[in-house]
Amino acid sequence: MISPEPTPLQYCFDNDLRMEPAGESSFKGIITNNWSVNGDPNGGYLMAFMTSAMQQMSDKKRPVIVTANYLVRGEPCPSTVMVEAISTGKQFNRLQARLMQNGIEKTRGWGTFTGDDDCADENRYEKEPPLVPSRDDCFPFPALPKYTLFSNMDVLLDPACAGWIKGEGKLAMISEHRGWIKFNDNRPSDYLSLLLMADAFPPPVLARHGALSWVPTIEYSVSLRAISDTPWIKAVFRSHFVTSGIVEEDGELWDENGKLLVVSRQIAQFRKK
Repeated sequence: MISPEPTPLQYCFDNDLRMEPAGESSFKGIITNNWSVNGDPNGGYLMAFMTSAMQQMSDKKRPVIVTANYLVRGEPCPSTVMVEAISTGKQFNRLQARLMQNGIEKTRGWGTFTGDDDCADENRYEKEPPLVPSRDDCFPFPALPKYTLFSNMDVLLDPACAGWIKGEGKLAMISEHRGWIKFNDNRPSDYLSLLLMADAFPPPVLARHGALSWVPTIEYSVSLRAISDTPWIKAVFRSHFVTSGIVEEDGELWDENGKLLVVSRQIAQFRKK
C-alpha cells in the first residue's frame, strides 16, 4: 500500500522541518535547498532540523540551550537524525543528535530542554537593546543566486554596516552587523525559527573586511530566552578578534518591545580567498 503524500503545511519553514520516525530513536526527513548560503544548507537550519528531532524525543519541549559542531559540509538531500538521551532531570532533559547524510555524520548537536512551567518569570537586563535605524532606512539584503536563505527571509541591514554589499567600496570600521529580520511569508517566530534567525545574517567580519572572506562555521551555540511578541526582530552581531584563522561572532535577537530573545555565539574559520 502506498502511503499518501503529507498535506503541505502553511509555511515553508515548517514543511522543511518535517520528519517521520525511522526507528526507536531516529527520524528521517529532507534537508531542502530553501535555506542555503552559496548552495550549502544554512547552519541554523540544520540546527533547527536536529532540534526538532530532539524535541520529539523529549517530554520537556522547550529548548533553552542548543549547540552544534559542523563536522562536514551538509547538502540538500534525504537526511536522518539519530537522537540519544543523555540525562533526564526534574528541570532539564539533555539530548544528543547526529545528522547523517549518505551514511556520513555531517553535524552533531546537543540540546537542553525544559518544560514551559519550569521557567522563572523574573527578567533583569544590564544591557539595552541595540540601536537600529528604522526599517525604511535600512538596506534590504538582496536575494542572490544560490543564496536561497535571503529569498525566504527579509533581512534589513543598517546602512552603516552595508557598504560591503551595496557596491560602495566603503567598509565599516568595526566587524558588526545590525538590522531587522522576519520570514517573508510572515511565519510567526518560535524557538526553532530563532535558531535559524540567529544564523541568518551575513558574518559581521564582512562589514569590516569585505565580501572576499570565507567564514564557515565550526561551532554554533544558542541560548533561547523568549519568543518574540512582534513580527519583526531586531538583531546585532559582533566580532572582536581574528586570530590563528579563527573568528568569533556574538549575537543578540530582541523583539520590538525590548524583550531579549536569543544570545548566540559562533566560532568560524576566517580565510581570504
